[in-house]
Amino acid sequence: MTDHAPLKFGMGASVRRIEDESLIRGKGRYTADVTPEGCLHAFLLRSGAGHARLRIGDLRASRELPGVHLVWTGADVTDIKPLPCDAMGKLKPGTEAFSPEFPVLAGDTVRYVGEAIAFVVADDLETARSAAELIEVDYEMLPAVVDTARALEPDAPLVWPEHGSNVAFEYELGDAADTAAAFAKAAGVAEQTIVNNRVVSNYLEPRAAVAEFDAQTGRYSIVTGTQGVHGIRSALAKLLDVDEQAIHVRTYDVGGGFGTKAVVYREYPLVMKAARVLGRPVKWVCDRNEHFLADSHGRDNVARAAMALDAEGRILAMRVDLTAAMGAYFSPFGPYVPYGGITMTTGVYDIPAAHIACKGVFTNTVPVDAYRGAGRPEAAYLVERLIDQAARVAGLTPEEIRRRNFIRPEQMPYKTQGGRTYDTGEFEAHMDAALAEADAAGFPSRLAESRERGRIRGFGLATYIEACAFPGSEPAKLVLEGDGTVTLHIGTQANGQGHHTAYAQFVAGHLGLDYSRIRVVQGDSDALPTGGGTGGSRSIPIGVPSVDRGARMLAEQIRELAADELEASAGDIELVDGVARIVGTDREIGYAEVALRASDRTKLVATGDYETKAPTFPNGTHVCELEIDPETGLTHILRYVIVDDFGAVVNPMLLAGQVHGGVAQGIGQALHERTVYDGDGQLLSATLQDYALPRAWDVPVYEFSTRNVPSKSNAMGIKGAGEAGTIGAAPAVMNAVVDALSRAYGITHIDMPATPLRIWETIQLATSA
Repeated sequence: MTDHAPLKFGMGASVRRIEDESLIRGKGRYTADVTPEGCLHAFLLRSGAGHARLRIGDLRASRELPGVHLVWTGADVTDIKPLPCDAMGKLKPGTEAFSPEFPVLAGDTVRYVGEAIAFVVADDLETARSAAELIEVDYEMLPAVVDTARALEPDAPLVWPEHGSNVAFEYELGDAADTAAAFAKAAGVAEQTIVNNRVVSNYLEPRAAVAEFDAQTGRYSIVTGTQGVHGIRSALAKLLDVDEQAIHVRTYDVGGGFGTKAVVYREYPLVMKAARVLGRPVKWVCDRNEHFLADSHGRDNVARAAMALDAEGRILAMRVDLTAAMGAYFSPFGPYVPYGGITMTTGVYDIPAAHIACKGVFTNTVPVDAYRGAGRPEAAYLVERLIDQAARVAGLTPEEIRRRNFIRPEQMPYKTQGGRTYDTGEFEAHMDAALAEADAAGFPSRLAESRERGRIRGFGLATYIEACAFPGSEPAKLVLEGDGTVTLHIGTQANGQGHHTAYAQFVAGHLGLDYSRIRVVQGDSDALPTGGGTGGSRSIPIGVPSVDRGARMLAEQIRELAADELEASAGDIELVDGVARIVGTDREIGYAEVALRASDRTKLVATGDYETKAPTFPNGTHVCELEIDPETGLTHILRYVIVDDFGAVVNPMLLAGQVHGGVAQGIGQALHERTVYDGDGQLLSATLQDYALPRAWDVPVYEFSTRNVPSKSNAMGIKGAGEAGTIGAAPAVMNAVVDALSRAYGITHIDMPATPLRIWETIQLATSA
């Protein structure tokens, strides 16, 4: 890349992604690309049973295979502590959570297909795999439960018999008495049971880890794809019972995270211990099939929900009974995901009373954790499906019932029944803008045209809100280097969002530097003492204000240093094109010389640290128009319109990319993705031949715009956008599907994914009744 004068800086500039050249040319560096000299390779033997007592036979054949360096089972790794559960919501008064130990290798019982039971290290992967195949494993099969709703039935098999129940915890929000009173006087009640299907993240880059151990210093080093090295370092220190400073975590390029790479996994402490024991680097790389079995899954909720309505279609109260699958164990953030979701259950609506009960349940399945939105997509899907049903009950259009029940701008700040306080929001305005852009008024003529061709057509919308950029800080350290470049160190972690570009915009703007002379460093736990990582759309709302503050500070310090050298006032110094110049003259000094001559070296470093006290609340409206072939059940999305409120926008081009990718994932869950277990706990959808992802022709060309209201809880008005596309997409698409089925056949409910087969079967059932 050649140097060029930067044309645009700072807030609102559509700067092209500066990190993409290396990535699209194949010059990126991912964990699997890292193979130190003398590296050994690891393989994990995983359970083939969904629930069974386990007995491992003689290991001699495996251990004596040429090229094998070690074979471990659970008894060999008791010094590694159980995997942590780091987050739990506020429990229902009078209840306790049951948090079973989650060992890195199973003991005498396995509780889901894919649970690790043995760890092998050999000269190469094929030898390690062959050694694992020589391990004799006997299973005494036990009954399994895989269905979330079934887990609560009295005769359901127990994942943890010693607990006596499959209930892991209980949450409760709102007021049950007020809600019951509102339902008692309702003119109408809308009710639905809604399944939020289990999904697998399927990021482009499967996980991997490469560990080394320095016997002289007693220090571990691990390279792995994460969403924040400092959080992973803390978790690993607890697992290995060492000081955090004894571990160096590095993350290079990351091919997608979606929340699934935010947590620690069993493979990481295993390769670290193996590297210490063997005195050589140890590498583990996950394959795609293993990803389905080894990485946390997402969603998997069943909700029974109701809205009480008055005679004019205004919501009096909302009642929700939510069952959230945890899998067989608690993943690090798993128990908090449904809690965060239920705090957002009432969405954008002014609901006077609500009662929301949630039970987390154990099932013989892969543990569940955060997946793009982490509870907020589940909440938005529930309330947006239910509000459409309420419209049918009240005899109103979907847009009119929303209009009558939106929280109004003059009600802000508005405290919801879930305990959230919204600072800003003009929900009716962006709904109206989206409907106008989508030509809602012209839908009847398009519907008639579809009918003439034997197709059914639907028009659906969803008006969502989410909470992100949760309270906390993200220090950003900027350093003027000896060659005149600037290095930014920050503890967030890019995994596709374009952080390098977004952060560099503010450094370039304040320092007058070309983007090519700005180096952004993430993913090195030694570079900064702390870092919050990436998740919950926090990097831009929190990271950008910190970078902006740090860049302003460094710019002022450079002016002061340059003023000393040029014998001028700092106020007379301008920074442009990598030099400090006295305004209106040709007297100047380059940044490299400033760094060389600095009498006060501390002025070459500046740290900005913005801390937020409250989350932000991005919101928007998605409108989907689609057509279904009733003979095949095949759905074709014809038009997709989005009008979002993201507050202040940093880079419109990056923003559009985030929304586009998120919508694709929402469409995937709505129409394609389905995780299937059989009754014994076998995962039947463990390859991309069995698990459908959206393809290019399944994803429409989106019409995206913003109608922004700056956040009052963020220093720069930013609300965040990383998960918004996914949150709005699934309910918009499914409301359109139901709209089509309702107009043609009177069908008012279908669950995700609305696959061709499921739609066809639903139509057949309706027409044969």
